[in-house]
Amino acid sequence: SAFSAAERVFKIIDEEPEPADIPDAVGLDDVKGSVEVDDITFGYVPEKPILKNVSVKAEPGKTIAIVGPTGAGKTTIINLLMRFYDVDSGEIRLDDIPTKEIKRKDLRKAFTMVLQDTWLFHGTIFENIVYGRENATLDEVKAAAKAARIDKYIESLPEGYDTVLSDDGVNISKGQRQLITIARAFLSDAPMLILDEATSNVDSRTEIKIQEAMGELMKGRTCFVIAHRLSTIQNADNILVVLDGVIAEQGTHEELLSLGGFYSTLYNSQFT
Repeated sequence: SAFSAAERVFKIIDEEPEPADIPDAVGLDDVKGSVEVDDITFGYVPEKPILKNVSVKAEPGKTIAIVGPTGAGKTTIINLLMRFYDVDSGEIRLDDIPTKEIKRKDLRKAFTMVLQDTWLFHGTIFENIVYGRENATLDEVKAAAKAARIDKYIESLPEGYDTVLSDDGVNISKGQRQLITIARAFLSDAPMLILDEATSNVDSRTEIKIQEAMGELMKGRTCFVIAHRLSTIQNADNILVVLDGVIAEQGTHEELLSLGGFYSTLYNSQFT
């Protein structure tokens, strides 16, 4: 067991670090939130492309939903937006600036991510919410918690915002963990938002609270939503159906239903 663990540790140590930013990389001051993905192709292994000639444009404040089967390339699009990887060909632009020319730190601070797997650390609820904006005041944290529909629960705890969470918050419910991460996203106040839907394994009442909080968080932000439950994306400005690394269909909910293709079949399987 020790040898097996050591092998994995050494594998991580041997990983190449991210390439440095280019010498004249630009910072970001006033992000509008216009994102253009222009004919990108990418594969984690060069001879096996995951995405092929993908193009999409997101206007500031609009919501782009991404649907498709497991392994189709939905999460890969998010990885490329955040520059965890660089595209093999094509270009991604933020506010008309190629992301390769932007400092990674500034690019990533322009996004807030709320993922399906919540991430909390050993520390107080206050410390978990202010992570990423450590100069926030208690009043600002309370306002974020209220917007995330978690304030009443926190205030009902004997220690309130000073309640200590165990590693990964296992001493509170999954829904409460998710609402705390949404409060964290409210506090960061980034102009763009990435949502990997997080309502699985919670009861219906908690799911409604999470959806309400997410809806509030999305207002005025450019949003990319990886959708599992189609009920949550019917109002998206553009829905991308990713199949085998290409955008097979795209349009509004009504447009895709009228096509009678993959989206229509998927929607009907969930709701009829």
